[in-house]
Amino acid sequence: MTIADESRSTPLMDAATETVQLLDPQGVRTDHPLYDSLIDDLTPERILALYEDMVVVRRIDVEATALQRQGELGLWPPLLGQEAAQVGSARALRDDDFAFSSYRENAVAYCRGVGLPDLVKVWRGTSQSGWNPYEVGMATPSIIIGAQTLHATGYAMGCVKDGVDSVAIAYFGDGATSEGDVNEAMVFAASFAAPVVFFCQNNHWAISEPVGLQSRGSIADRAPGFGIPSVRVDGNDVLAVMAVTRSALDRARSGGGPSYIEAVTYRMGPHTTSDDPSRYVDPLQHEEWAAKDPLSRLEAYLWSVGALDDERAASITAVSDDVAARFRSGCLALPEPDPLSVFDHAYVESHSGLDRQRSQYAAYLSGFAS
Repeated sequence: MTIADESRSTPLMDAATETVQLLDPQGVRTDHPLYDSLIDDLTPERILALYEDMVVVRRIDVEATALQRQGELGLWPPLLGQEAAQVGSARALRDDDFAFSSYRENAVAYCRGVGLPDLVKVWRGTSQSGWNPYEVGMATPSIIIGAQTLHATGYAMGCVKDGVDSVAIAYFGDGATSEGDVNEAMVFAASFAAPVVFFCQNNHWAISEPVGLQSRGSIADRAPGFGIPSVRVDGNDVLAVMAVTRSALDRARSGGGPSYIEAVTYRMGPHTTSDDPSRYVDPLQHEEWAAKDPLSRLEAYLWSVGALDDERAASITAVSDDVAARFRSGCLALPEPDPLSVFDHAYVESHSGLDRQRSQYAAYLSGFAS
């Protein structure tokens, strides 16, 4: 499901001092003079579809964590608590847009159509990459913090040269904003009016470092210094996230250049499954954010407008359980790779040095033959 409407008008981006919210933590719809019109086309049924996306990706996330704990995955980066930020922005994209992500945007990948087993190939160690980027309009995850922002900017500049109105979106966390790559990407994007959306998920933690240690103010305040308009949005409000993302996408398509979105959310789980957040997270802060859960507020809203009832809730739960079962079986069925395949895509063409390494590794492996 791609929710796009080319007839919308594009509001001016808000000052970063305001946090845009269309759905409060209790699930009550609030009005906004600039952004209401950007989600006028979302009927209760279409909002229910967003809710189903969020339920499913949370179920996938829980299942992946269980697989790692059971020794079936080497590692997993949970997205628990960030479902609205990822689903709301991803569902605003067109099929011909292109997403560049870090390692946590598995909900974005799901919305872009990435196959369930492809989500875990890298984490199970059966492949050096998860999927074909061109089939789904999304690059494989970047492990190097912030590098994907440069890739997105370059892709967006290519869109301009190709004469198309496709847009690139770069996902990154609050910690990545301290990296040189992110700042360099914004310099290029601003200088060349690249149609790229910088989407920062401020989940309050860069591993164990709180965001307050690296930014004394709003992270969105940084972008205007590069000449890029920015907006701060409640990242646990899927409707507000979709509205501001649509605004930024429309601006990019019309030649307005880059935009910067700070989606304020919270990482409810560990940085990865090798992390223990209980060693550094204040339990009271965790409880405060648990009360702002993105699924709970959307669920409350849908019940209030009559779009959700017991039957539909049970149906969505059944869908999520089925997805989780297929996700698990697909993971366990991934074939073991040939050890020598690690050399297959190191370079476009092989060379003597690579051939020598391959032969030496083959000789090493032969020593274990029975």
